[in-house]
Amino acid sequence: MSKKLVIVESPSKSKTIEKYLGEDFKVVSSKGHIRDLSTKGQYGLGVDIENGFKPDYIPVKGKTNLIKELKKDVKDSSYIYLATDPDREGEAISWHLKDALGIKDNNYSRVLFHEITHDKVIEAINNPTIIDDNLVKSQETRRILDRIIGFRLSKLLQSKIGAKSAGRVQSVALKLIVDREREIEAFKEEEYWTIKSIFNDPNFEANLFKYKTEDIELKTEQEADNVINNLSEDYKVESVEEKAQSKKSKPPFITSTLQQEASTKLGFPAKKTMSIAQKLYEGIDIGTETVGLITYMRTDSIRLSDEYIKSAYAYINDKYGKEFVGYTKKAKKNDNVQDAHEAIRPTSVNRQPSQMKEFLTPDEYKLYRLIYVRTLASLMADAKVNKKVVVLDNNDYKFKVNGQELIFEGYLKIYKDYESSEDVILPVLEKDKIYKTNNVEKEQHFTKPPARYTEAKLIKEMEELGIGRPSTYAKIIDTLKERAYVTLEEKKFKPTEIGIETTDKLQEFFSDLINVKYTAQMEKDLDLVAEGEAVWNKVLEEFYKLFEPRVKNAFGEMEKKAPETTGENCPECGNPLVIRKGRYGEFTACSNYPECKYIKKEEKQVVEIMNCPNCDGKIVEKPTRKGKVFYGCTNFPKCKFATWDKPLPENCPECGKYLVEKSGKIKCSSCDYEK
Repeated sequence: MSKKLVIVESPSKSKTIEKYLGEDFKVVSSKGHIRDLSTKGQYGLGVDIENGFKPDYIPVKGKTNLIKELKKDVKDSSYIYLATDPDREGEAISWHLKDALGIKDNNYSRVLFHEITHDKVIEAINNPTIIDDNLVKSQETRRILDRIIGFRLSKLLQSKIGAKSAGRVQSVALKLIVDREREIEAFKEEEYWTIKSIFNDPNFEANLFKYKTEDIELKTEQEADNVINNLSEDYKVESVEEKAQSKKSKPPFITSTLQQEASTKLGFPAKKTMSIAQKLYEGIDIGTETVGLITYMRTDSIRLSDEYIKSAYAYINDKYGKEFVGYTKKAKKNDNVQDAHEAIRPTSVNRQPSQMKEFLTPDEYKLYRLIYVRTLASLMADAKVNKKVVVLDNNDYKFKVNGQELIFEGYLKIYKDYESSEDVILPVLEKDKIYKTNNVEKEQHFTKPPARYTEAKLIKEMEELGIGRPSTYAKIIDTLKERAYVTLEEKKFKPTEIGIETTDKLQEFFSDLINVKYTAQMEKDLDLVAEGEAVWNKVLEEFYKLFEPRVKNAFGEMEKKAPETTGENCPECGNPLVIRKGRYGEFTACSNYPECKYIKKEEKQVVEIMNCPNCDGKIVEKPTRKGKVFYGCTNFPKCKFATWDKPLPENCPECGKYLVEKSGKIKCSSCDYEK
């Protein structure tokens, strides 16, 4: 009897799900997208603009054989479950699978696995749905938009200024970084002074903050000296205010806040965070079973299931006591999010990080622990802090003393490693009592320019501005780095010269389209398509009417950047030699191209490493066509010695073979020796 077929995206979770479902099911993987837009038609867009923006799809490179295998699996199966990831991208992949594999409407179901655990997988199979065409059209519209903007603007910039690419959201993110850099450059620092009085009996410090009822600002040292000269040694306690305040926990993670917190607390780039989260979602072998440790990691909802909340409340009550349970802190749905599924949370409150540690890599453990304690903390009682504010008067100059003391840990019981609440214990200061000191200090300060964006701050800014989707932030940031549009200085983004030039050119010709407001509105339009409240190709039509005339104008009007001269003349025609950019990097050629096709042959510096272990040749550094370095013998092709690992001119003390430098470590090329 033929089996039922389940198609998922990732190979790593297919075996786990197959174990859960049993022998009546076969689970296979599409390995992500199987089709994408072709590069046929006008401008190579793979889109028939004249025919309602009809897309032309072809198999993803290298997936032709996989599609054949999947077609055979479909033919041999009694029923098909399309179980790609539970988001817009996953919905589109399911549609492509159904269309490309010839799956009939009456022989398939769409299944959403929000977590990879036995009970939830069985529950999902027993509660199938069908493909949401509106979500598919929303994803398709986004893909076509990105293709049109990416292809057209990238071609423009490559031909005019040598920039590598542009993108609908990528270019707006770059503009944020460039704009911030310009703010920093335009910033003019201003001097200001502060004054504090230091007391020894009892021991405390008080800071000047007012004169009579007005806030005080001291711009110069002279102003600070005037204040000090007007002070006596007597400070009278004018008021003592003391009150308990609640300190609330943050909600559970969504995609963007997980990326931000992992960046600031763990030092993880967004790309690394999402890669680790994917593994935690897809399944970890924990000895007794392979199970997903967290729910799906692409979400913008802070909602938690009633089932999880109930189990978490019971766990908190049993482990920490009833007073630590935050019964009023159930996360609600936010009206501004899709809420397709839950927040990122552990699949079971009983799989504590300490118990899972032996099954995880150090980085997997760090991220799992962060997700676990953040989710649990979101359902715990508020922390309670006793805050104390004392105001002292000295000849109408008001000085303030702040103190605080944690009086109930609440959620900080488990979240204190990620969020501090430092106690500042004040001595007992009595109202109307006079305290004496002549120890007054003045300090000079200067205002600071706005800070450059860290990865976490840029993600937060993009989310607040409504540009892009949280699931795309990691890729956007990665692209800006790869294109050399930005560099990292002290973990902060600084735009490069080409990054600034790219932004300036785009703003010169596309300021009404490449900006925060238009990009955010486009995200709203895509959401309307997903909700069935907007027609996908009408959204594209309105965009294209604005966009294409500007592109054509820019191709005609944008000034082409002259190539950099080397100071040498062409030996064949006498014209200046210039630096040009090619597929494999920069090269020197004649400025009179195409009339003169002279290209200067660069003398390659040979870096000799060691004697060849296989012959009498030398091992030297060699570049591939794409610029990557490997190590090979000078007697090639007679000797075919080659390695990616850097050989070292010393031998292994255990087997006598040569050593190599690999991943920052010294290892033997033959045995298990490691230095």
